[in-house]
Amino acid sequence: MQHIEIKDIDHINEAARCFIEQIGNDKVFAFYGNMGAGKTTFIKAVCQELGVTDVINSPTFAIVNEYEAGNGDTIYHFDCYRINKIVEAIDMGCTDYFDSGNLCLIEWPENIDSLLPDDTVSVHITVNDDESRSIAITR
Repeated sequence: MQHIEIKDIDHINEAARCFIEQIGNDKVFAFYGNMGAGKTTFIKAVCQELGVTDVINSPTFAIVNEYEAGNGDTIYHFDCYRINKIVEAIDMGCTDYFDSGNLCLIEWPENIDSLLPDDTVSVHITVNDDESRSIAITR
């Protein structure tokens, strides 16, 4: 398990760079954390550090947003909060995205756990008592 600490919002891009250094060949990342833990904010920082120039926001209603990284690679950002039935994710082609070979960053993955590939990397974001964040990455 790998750990990243985010002291405050001013240090989030530094943490995002650290996260990117640890991506390796992995492509599907499941971000777990309570509402308000900072999943979207952290994913936004990761995308910015990867060179995305588009507006980066939570795809709460669209379920998935597509971004282009600075190197031309595609990044998919999912927000599965509103998925109530697994068939909704199947119908929108979630597994095709996961199998695309592109980076997939998934918020609220617990709503589609049965569809996640076996090699999905779990990223748990925890809010600490001092409002800092701890990120635990499990492969």
